[in-house]
Amino acid sequence: MAIDRRLLDILCCPTSKVPLDLLGKDDLGKLNAAIDAGAVMFIDQEPVSARASGALITKDRRSLYLIEQDIPVLLPERAIAVNTLADF
Repeated sequence: MAIDRRLLDILCCPTSKVPLDLLGKDDLGKLNAAIDAGAVMFIDQEPVSARASGALITKDRRSLYLIEQDIPVLLPERAIAVNTLADF
């Protein structure tokens, strides 16, 4: 997953305004394992059904945003609360 560093430097969570970072490989594996187990929901309570190829995480590690087809989906209703994930 490649996001231009200049773009990453200006991206932030749409609700909290906390800056974002790319989710690391190990954490992406944990996220996908939780998705496979059916244990991941967006903030709007819709289940996440497809494995993530990448994600952004707030620097305070409270919210995740999936990257779909190399485009970060920064919609408030499409956030994933990290505290709902077991291994984070």
